[in-house]
Amino acid sequence: MEKMTLIKKGAEAELYRLIWMGRDSVLKRRIKKLYRNPDLDLYIRTTRTSLEAKLLSEARRLGIPTPIVYSLDLKNTEIIMSFISGSPLKKVIPSMGRESLTEIFSLIGNLVGKLHKGGIVHGDLTTSNMILKDHLLFLIDFGLGEHTFDLEARGVDIHLMRRALESSHHEVSKWAYEGFISGYEEIMGEETKEVLRRVNEIRRRGRYVEGGR
Repeated sequence: MEKMTLIKKGAEAELYRLIWMGRDSVLKRRIKKLYRNPDLDLYIRTTRTSLEAKLLSEARRLGIPTPIVYSLDLKNTEIIMSFISGSPLKKVIPSMGRESLTEIFSLIGNLVGKLHKGGIVHGDLTTSNMILKDHLLFLIDFGLGEHTFDLEARGVDIHLMRRALESSHHEVSKWAYEGFISGYEEIMGEETKEVLRRVNEIRRRGRYVEGGR
């Protein structure tokens, strides 16, 4: 393995860029939590690493562009995957017009609909976890994802997307969210109504907690 360059250090993992087997790649390494019991910590990091690798591969089979998993090392809780050379969607949005925004978020809605239809929730749907490369949109970082058809989990996924839009892209959040729901409904059909009712419930719960009522 050649020299690695740290590209991101988060609360749960470190990301390094490297050349692996001649391919431009990313190594994701889950960080030890010293406050946890060592055996429990290893168990959590191992299971989450294994699950993330599975989710990335299964999402690709559902038609969602994701990094390709090259190698999985559970002993060191590491995944090596393909490096996506595009731009984070978060950085591209300010330069987009209304028509382009509606189009790209309709596509995102389609992709999330395919995930949910296939029994996967992403767990951290934000524009920082989406990369635009040419005309393809990649979903990355399934570290908080899970296998489930649960209505609450689906609702949380969409709630997170909406909240990310409102906080990071407030000026265009209405158009973007409308485009997202339009694309989502194309895949999920009648199930969309039930999911959106749950999204509204989750939002109301959040306001209740924030308001201290």
